[in-house]
Amino acid sequence: MATLVLDNGAYNAKIGYSHAHVSVIPNCQFRSKTARLKTFTANQLDEIKDPSGLFYILPFQKGYLVNWDVQRQVWDYLFGKEMYQVDFVDTNIIVTEPYFNFSSIQDSMNEILFEEYQFQAVLRVNAGALSAHRYFRDNPSELCCIIVDSGYSFTHIVPYCRSKKKKEAIIRINVGGKLLTNHLKEIISYRQLHVMDETHVINQVKEDVCYVSQDFYKDMEIAKLKGEENTVMIDYVLPDFSTIKKGFCKPREEMVLSGKYKTGEQILRLANERFAVPEILFHPSDIGIQEMGIPEAIVYSIQNLPEEMQPHFFKNIVLTGGNTLFPGFRDRVYSEVRCLTPTDYDVSVVLPENPITYSWEGGKLISENDDFEDMVVTREDYEENGHCICEEKFDI
Repeated sequence: MATLVLDNGAYNAKIGYSHAHVSVIPNCQFRSKTARLKTFTANQLDEIKDPSGLFYILPFQKGYLVNWDVQRQVWDYLFGKEMYQVDFVDTNIIVTEPYFNFSSIQDSMNEILFEEYQFQAVLRVNAGALSAHRYFRDNPSELCCIIVDSGYSFTHIVPYCRSKKKKEAIIRINVGGKLLTNHLKEIISYRQLHVMDETHVINQVKEDVCYVSQDFYKDMEIAKLKGEENTVMIDYVLPDFSTIKKGFCKPREEMVLSGKYKTGEQILRLANERFAVPEILFHPSDIGIQEMGIPEAIVYSIQNLPEEMQPHFFKNIVLTGGNTLFPGFRDRVYSEVRCLTPTDYDVSVVLPENPITYSWEGGKLISENDDFEDMVVTREDYEENGHCICEEKFDI
């Protein structure tokens, strides 16, 4: 019996058989400006000749799966003959969903997986539980860890003890990669070029140039300097999709500091945007979101737990999700949590080698467990007892 592991994120779906490798695929459909009628699904993105003004159709809104038509089409493509050629009669699936997911969404998920696709057995689980499983497998002596999952729609902070989540201390911060990209679009549109329709391009800009500042005010001062002394400033060459397929940063020595470029390239000059955008993860109040930043929320979450457990959580802080890939992210989380924590506690912040696929790897490990059969709901169980058996078994 094969097991398919699907970490179904709001931006990327991480999918693969438990005995094989993982692929990271956009979990959405696209329409391009030029070919209006044609819809591209998931990784057909590469076939679009002119991805400027790319129109995203997302199955998730505000972190919850609401657009089933799109999700079905993406899944049909992923499970179909072009990708994974799933033989549903002989396949189990592990699929992730958000914390405190609405029961109506959970019911739809059961119906689609069991009745439409007819998988043999299903395990629905939070991505954090898979990450925690993976972490405990790598660090068998530890009993507790706190998973910081900073994704597309929001950031969750979830303490796990012996692979059970501590519901009373879960925290959600409504800041994720989508908000950062949108904020960068607004800043650039206000200061230089109108890019409000160029989500795809600006998302690439964000991934290429943004970083987390270790000292915000010091970097702000550097960003104000003129000419050579301004080490923060960078020129980003925008793609034109004929000769330049993908944007890139101009090397420092080729930057023209005064005057115009002679070449016909379109240039974005970025200075404080590079660190002011990721800063929102640490101070959401900068843009009027009245919430705690990540380090403060980690400490607050741990303080809601029994005192004798707290030191164990502080020394097992695990970062997952795409936003953790900003350079400097881990160091900043460490230094701020360290400042907010009593000195007699050890603080350790772990950034896995690939934070995006970390929970998928946890799913792969769970499927190899001896007690995997007890965790899943089989199709017979579901046909006999309906949704209530899923509610009992899955701890969402």
